[in-house]
Amino acid sequence: MEGVIKAKTTKDKVIEYITYIFIYAFLGWVVETIYALFIHGHFVKRGFLYGPICPIYGFGAVILLIITQKMYKKPFQKFLIATIAFTVFEYIVSLVLEMLFGLRWWDYSNDFLNIQGRVSLLYSIFWGIAGVILLEKLHPFIQNKLQSITNGNKYNIQNIICYTLIVILLIDVIFSVLKYL
Repeated sequence: MEGVIKAKTTKDKVIEYITYIFIYAFLGWVVETIYALFIHGHFVKRGFLYGPICPIYGFGAVILLIITQKMYKKPFQKFLIATIAFTVFEYIVSLVLEMLFGLRWWDYSNDFLNIQGRVSLLYSIFWGIAGVILLEKLHPFIQNKLQSITNGNKYNIQNIICYTLIVILLIDVIFSVLKYL
């Protein structure tokens, strides 16, 4: 039955979102690393984990994808939601990491209109812009590429890769937590 599009099961959607978490967590790590290289002039390890991912970007992107999926042609509304969602998420993650490990992975205390150094107006605006770029340009591109790779794959390579990455991530989380305790 060529040309028939099979409806996605709940398991398929979960695997798809987990895949996006890993993709955007890796891309976030790349952006953070380039930013740090530019600011410091040399490589600086970014993030909590040993591996090349920053999960805050992956989870933030998927949260944004889920809450904006019905806003097809409303970029300003997407900007506002991305700004608020990413700012709240960044604040919560900062607070939780500090409560668990007594460390701060970022500090905006010197930025204008910051809240406890965890979030600031400048970065909130940046997150809003980044969110619109993600939703309008980056995600459609990645979604199409992922679909072209996974469609028609009888061994469902996406599941295998996803489960493998989850195992690797769990190992990384265990070793990373032990490092900071």
